[in-house]
Amino acid sequence: MDRNFYLELGRRGLRMPIGAHLVLKEKPNHHECLVDGYKLGEVVVETARRFNTPLALPLMDLTIEKHDMLTMIGIPPSKADTFHFSACPTAAQLADLDAHLSDAPFGRLAVYCDALRYVAKHPELVPVAMAIGPFSLMTKLLADPITPVYLAGTGVTGDEDPEVKTAETALEMAIRIIARSIRIQVAAGARAVCLCEPAANTVFLSPHQLSEPDNTVFERMVMAPNRRLRALLKELDADLIFHNCGELIPEMIRSFCTLDPAIISLGSSRTLWEDEPLIPKTTVIFGNLPTKKFYSDAEMPESRVEMLSNELAVRMQATGHPFILGSECDVLSVEGSEEIINSKVDVMMRAGGCGCSYCH
Repeated sequence: MDRNFYLELGRRGLRMPIGAHLVLKEKPNHHECLVDGYKLGEVVVETARRFNTPLALPLMDLTIEKHDMLTMIGIPPSKADTFHFSACPTAAQLADLDAHLSDAPFGRLAVYCDALRYVAKHPELVPVAMAIGPFSLMTKLLADPITPVYLAGTGVTGDEDPEVKTAETALEMAIRIIARSIRIQVAAGARAVCLCEPAANTVFLSPHQLSEPDNTVFERMVMAPNRRLRALLKELDADLIFHNCGELIPEMIRSFCTLDPAIISLGSSRTLWEDEPLIPKTTVIFGNLPTKKFYSDAEMPESRVEMLSNELAVRMQATGHPFILGSECDVLSVEGSEEIINSKVDVMMRAGGCGCSYCH
């Protein structure tokens, strides 16, 4: 899509949460919506309309690709959430994965695709796909991903250490299953893909190592895999929305921007007007209100939401950078706190408005 579409949204002062989960949990049949793509699509459309945005984002479910991969290599779905490779994936498992990559979507990915087809029937909306990033998926496949990533940061390769080999192999499997997910969702109607790479942060990657001038671990384990997916998006003519709500250092943000995302979404640990010089003005900045705390009046009263919203709007406007005031992540509905969370989202939507049609 023309990049100017996103830039104009930012220039006009669009504000929006990633809020499908809020709308979903309002439905008495919300469990049915998770297995019925038509009903899930209705939720996504309702969410976009409620928050006056053309960007129709689905639930930020980052477990789908792991479940699909494990099913393909013979791990039962009941064990998928807690499964970790105890040793390097075998050649037979890699072969099983490759043999199923062309299979039709099943499970939750099939539901997402039906939802995308429903959203695509509404020409005023941009259907957005959702996918986990390869590094983040790799960390979900290992019981201890920190050790092999650290060893790789010291220059150790998979040929020299079995733990590093396990991480490298799991990372390659992650790239392949995510590429499949992206292809399938774009074929179902997605015009943009929100690629979520929250684990590419200072918990899993040592800032000390990254500060070394010749250290290549971030390129090897984070950027190179994401560049492969970025190339796929170009091939498919789909736009990249890059999301990372983790603890970051400036060098990471600079690297993410080399992917040339249409939108970059950062978490509330970042001060966006200070990060703005790191980000090309051809990329819209999205974020980054601490919506994970919206359930708590003690930590995040409405007055603070209003103050933070106003501050972000004013300071980002002063930078001249296209900016969408939004949530730091998916705004999750918390049982018993739905009214509190929604009231704070309403404050976010009202505060610091510029008067444009997207704000009101």
